[in-house]
Amino acid sequence: MRLKVIFAAAVAGIITAFAMSTSAHHSFSAEFDENNCRDFTGILTDVDWQNPHAFFYVDVTNETGAVQNWSFQTYALITLKRAGTGLDYFKRNIGKEVWVRGCLAKNGRDYYASAGLMRAEDGELRQMGQIQN
Repeated sequence: MRLKVIFAAAVAGIITAFAMSTSAHHSFSAEFDENNCRDFTGILTDVDWQNPHAFFYVDVTNETGAVQNWSFQTYALITLKRAGTGLDYFKRNIGKEVWVRGCLAKNGRDYYASAGLMRAEDGELRQMGQIQN
C-alpha cells in the first residue's frame, strides 16, 4: 500500500512540475489589434532569437524627431526557418534600414507590435507573422 502512495505522489509531482513549466500560447487576436496596423521604417538594432517567438527591435523616428525603439514579435522560430528566414537574416541587417508592417498590441503597451511583413536592404518582402490590413 505504501508503494502505491509513493508512486501516486511521484506522478502528481511530475504532472505539477510540467504544468508549472509550460506557458499558454495565445492567438494573434488575443494580443494584437488587427484593426490598428501601420507601417514602420527605421534601423534594425537587435534580435532576440527565442522560443516560442523571435523579437526584433527597430529604432523608428517619430513625427517630432524622437527615436523610439520598437519591439516586433514574429511567427514561431520553426515557421520562420521553414519560410527561409533564419537568425543570420536579422544579423546581416542589424544597423540597416528596414520596413515593417505591424499591428499594435491591444493592451496599449508602448512600442510593441506584431510583425506581419518586413523588407530589408535586399528588397525581398518576407512574412514575419500574420498579415493584417
